[in-house]
Amino acid sequence: MRVVVVGAGIAGLMAAQTLVENGHDVIVVDKGRSPGGRLATRRIDNATLDHGAQFFTVRDPLFKSHVEKWIASGVVTEWCRGFDSATQNNDGFPRYRGVRGMTDIAKHLANGLDVRCNTLAFSIAPGTTSKWQLNIDDGSALNADALIVTCPLPQTYALLVTADIELPDSMMRTEYDRTICLLAVLNQSSAVVSPGGLQNPDETFSFVADNAIKGISSAVALTLHANPQFSLEHWDAPPQDVHDLLLKQAKPWIGDATVVTSQVKKWRLATPLTIWPERHWANEMIVLAGDAFGGPKIEGAALSGLSAANYLQQII
Repeated sequence: MRVVVVGAGIAGLMAAQTLVENGHDVIVVDKGRSPGGRLATRRIDNATLDHGAQFFTVRDPLFKSHVEKWIASGVVTEWCRGFDSATQNNDGFPRYRGVRGMTDIAKHLANGLDVRCNTLAFSIAPGTTSKWQLNIDDGSALNADALIVTCPLPQTYALLVTADIELPDSMMRTEYDRTICLLAVLNQSSAVVSPGGLQNPDETFSFVADNAIKGISSAVALTLHANPQFSLEHWDAPPQDVHDLLLKQAKPWIGDATVVTSQVKKWRLATPLTIWPERHWANEMIVLAGDAFGGPKIEGAALSGLSAANYLQQII
């Protein structure tokens, strides 16, 4: 089959990798500058910061089999087993990270695939020489026997308007939490302690990470995710006002250090609030997958991508 995958996050990359391994012709398109989606790592001067997903856990045996390969390949390592410095080794669930940042995982999965970044999918329509045609915003098009769409559901709806495919009402009503992220490079150690991560430490932030303690940055640099309530309340505020307020709220975690440079990153569709009960949804050789299907976060998205690819394998 010729399969086009929309979205080069972990769901799309896992699906594409599986299909290529089984002999199919696969193209992955993504509007971003590089693969990964929320597996996002940014470099600011000498600092390296994960600014999307901070870590992942493993519970499913199938996902574990893939993670073990990533560990053996030097792509992934264990970060810690909890973020309470007093009990970090007592909850039984390792938290994993990319060795040099979370984007390492995406780069590893994309290796050997035909991944076309800076390519914005515009619409999906019935094809003239193939089952489907994916139209790109530059006027070009890709023909496909099947499509796997892994972008957030509001973006998926927009793509499918011209495909004459009806989606379930409950799926169409899926809403997403937003996240505003502050990235701050410091001149000395922060007030964050080992293992370098804090979950819901105060009324503003849902996660605070010291990327140096985490092990990915040579310079001290903080990633601070504002919680959904703060992010929604301040989403449309002037960018400089949001930046300055977050810096003020981050002071307890910055400690005595001086902020060398800082910037704000916004994730509009950060976390789906409801999860479709199956790992994927399919109709007419179009398969929807991602972290809104079957289970949330990195593990859920990865398993959804695998499920979408396996579905297409079974109906060939």
